[in-house]
Amino acid sequence: MQNFLIVVDMQKDFIDGALGSAEAEAVVPRVRAKIDSFCGRVIYTRDTHDSGYSRTQEGRRLPVAHCIRETKGWQISRELPEGEAYKVIDKPSFGSVELGELLREEDRREPIGQITLVGLCTDICVISNALLVKAFLPEAEIVVDAACCAGVTPESHKTALQAMKSCQITIENDQA
Repeated sequence: MQNFLIVVDMQKDFIDGALGSAEAEAVVPRVRAKIDSFCGRVIYTRDTHDSGYSRTQEGRRLPVAHCIRETKGWQISRELPEGEAYKVIDKPSFGSVELGELLREEDRREPIGQITLVGLCTDICVISNALLVKAFLPEAEIVVDAACCAGVTPESHKTALQAMKSCQITIENDQA
């Protein structure tokens, strides 16, 4: 059985940039430790927008330019490991269909035992990808490490964790 760690949107704009927070900054060392100790494959997702962001539905509802391709804010945190060993999926929306399809194909080749998600933001992209992956692989164990996630607010982080629990996603290190 193979295991995957999905590192969701650990980008500068979400950590200490346009949409950053103290909670997001605090999870970076924990995410690094999780990656360093993980036995399995690691995939990063990267929120990716272009210069037309303000004309999108998301841009109209969240009028803060962020994660614009090739900008400093789009980059994955330098505190996290990089290189050919880590696949990066650019995603134009909250959830990544490409991620779901890739994991389903990997499961066909060799069964997946567990898929763990960590990253930012718990209440937007982490929950979107956790539910999407659950839809693609309903029998795989989907885990979210709450200590390695941060939401837009501490309250919305807790709400998202509860919603994922309700959808049979295992929540680890939940301090609530």
